[in-house]
Amino acid sequence: MSKKLRILEVNKAYFPHTGGIETLIRQYSEELTKLDDVSLKALVCRDGRGKAIREKMNGVELLRAGSLGTYFSCPLSISFIKHFRRMAAKADVVHIHVPFPLADAALLLSGFKGKVVVSWHSDIVKQKKLMFFYKPFMRYLLKRADVILTATEGHVKHSLYLNKYSHKCKVLPYGITPEDYLAVPRRSILTEKATDKSCVKVFFTGRLVYYKGVDVLLKAFTKVKDCELFIAGTGELGDQLRNFVSSHNMEQKVHFLGFLPDEELRQAYADCDIFVLPSVAPSEAFGIVQLEAMVYGKPVINTALKSGVPYVSINGQTGLTVPPSSPKSLAQAINTLAEDRELREKYGRAAAERVKNEFNEKAIIGRLYDILKG
Repeated sequence: MSKKLRILEVNKAYFPHTGGIETLIRQYSEELTKLDDVSLKALVCRDGRGKAIREKMNGVELLRAGSLGTYFSCPLSISFIKHFRRMAAKADVVHIHVPFPLADAALLLSGFKGKVVVSWHSDIVKQKKLMFFYKPFMRYLLKRADVILTATEGHVKHSLYLNKYSHKCKVLPYGITPEDYLAVPRRSILTEKATDKSCVKVFFTGRLVYYKGVDVLLKAFTKVKDCELFIAGTGELGDQLRNFVSSHNMEQKVHFLGFLPDEELRQAYADCDIFVLPSVAPSEAFGIVQLEAMVYGKPVINTALKSGVPYVSINGQTGLTVPPSSPKSLAQAINTLAEDRELREKYGRAAAERVKNEFNEKAIIGRLYDILKG
């Protein structure tokens, strides 16, 4: 029997913590674990304060290191460094998802001599003070890495730090398994909540935080006709966004759905007419939610960020791309698609085909395995 490839997946959090990277590492871990010649463990930090938690989720051996809390969007954990050193010593390859400064420090202090693969999801955008202390660790990580994975060419092109290491970079898109989405029982979950059942249904899902641009979307919606907006997600800006809706008398056309479990979320994608990702900062590095809408044949309106976002749904092919932070342009795009059903369906068909051909999870996992093993 051939020796199994021992993989250590490293990220700051794991399901049920919500987020695009957390969705991705869950996919990677669960799919790689299914392979006969792979032995995989995952190391993350627990949410909130508390001691370490060991568990097994869908076949994945998972250690959530104890945490002292979260600062500058990064968990603080002394024990994480100890766990990293011990677990890396038993691994052939360590796969680190960044930005996650604690993992960079842990790798430096571990003395690990095996293969290091880094998935670079985005530059650190907002935490300027953190970068002052983090840069030496980040530079060490990039120099130490054998391979740097990015989800699109845009990640390399627009990064402030990757150009020097472009020879190490490989593009590996994020993906989804279309069959898993299409197998979900359909339900008119948005139509049920609509004031006008015949309206064009515009859908957004994501955390209600600054870089998602939901405030821009709401401003745009003051100029949108014959549509209703459905917002799924929670976050620190929730009350502020609801107050805006109330002050502009839009309660009948804007619906806050809160957190939706996976099945209901997928039903919402299937029931909408237009999906909108109005992000305003490169912290939105890819937008897996675009794929989740596209697989159901939905046109996407996204923004021309200097990140991977506009590489996922293509302007004029699978939807429309508008300048970030422009309520006027966003409103025009929504009205354009709302008024033209044939155009929506044309973009939607192309969107579903693009997911099938370019972002199929099974093919991507195969490529990831080859990279980790090679």
